[in-house]
Amino acid sequence: MKQIIIATKNKGKAIEFKQFFSDYGIEAMSLLDMQGDIPDVEETGTTFEENAALKAEQMASLFDKPVLADDSGLMIDALDGRPGIYSARYAGEPKSDQANMNKVLEELTAFTALEERTARFVCVLAIAVPGEKTIFRKGYCEGTIAFSEAGENGFGYDPVFIPKGYQETMAQLSAGVKNSISHRKNAILHLDEWIQDIL
Repeated sequence: MKQIIIATKNKGKAIEFKQFFSDYGIEAMSLLDMQGDIPDVEETGTTFEENAALKAEQMASLFDKPVLADDSGLMIDALDGRPGIYSARYAGEPKSDQANMNKVLEELTAFTALEERTARFVCVLAIAVPGEKTIFRKGYCEGTIAFSEAGENGFGYDPVFIPKGYQETMAQLSAGVKNSISHRKNAILHLDEWIQDIL
């Protein structure tokens, strides 16, 4: 495999994956690099795996090349795993990070001890190679939900998520620290063995 397409239009995510694959001599291109009108894939799955596979498989058949897609979100134990696959639009449309955080903090008001507010970020990577079975790799970042938001570095639920072993929220950590402990980074590390196999 000399090339792989990353099914994302997110610049930051694209850069992270490109750097990872370049270490193996694999050229990674994101949807931002592709020509033409690329249709959005509807995420109709009921799990992170299903949504990641939908994106990877549809793009793999469109371009006839290996494609990596990811689906990720926040799971809070006290909320029975919500917001889960609905993390990006938890407070409804139009999607708003602020409204999502407000909703989560509101729903957790009855949980007044930090140890009752355990949560994790989950990232599932799906790799679809035309004619082959889709493979999955998973990564987690464990932590707790803060009582109020803090920090400017980050997006999504970062200002209310305190990673395990830290006192600060994800949005208070430097980009370097955040990227080294993130759920996406942990999922990418699990890709390493798969790539070693195919190389």
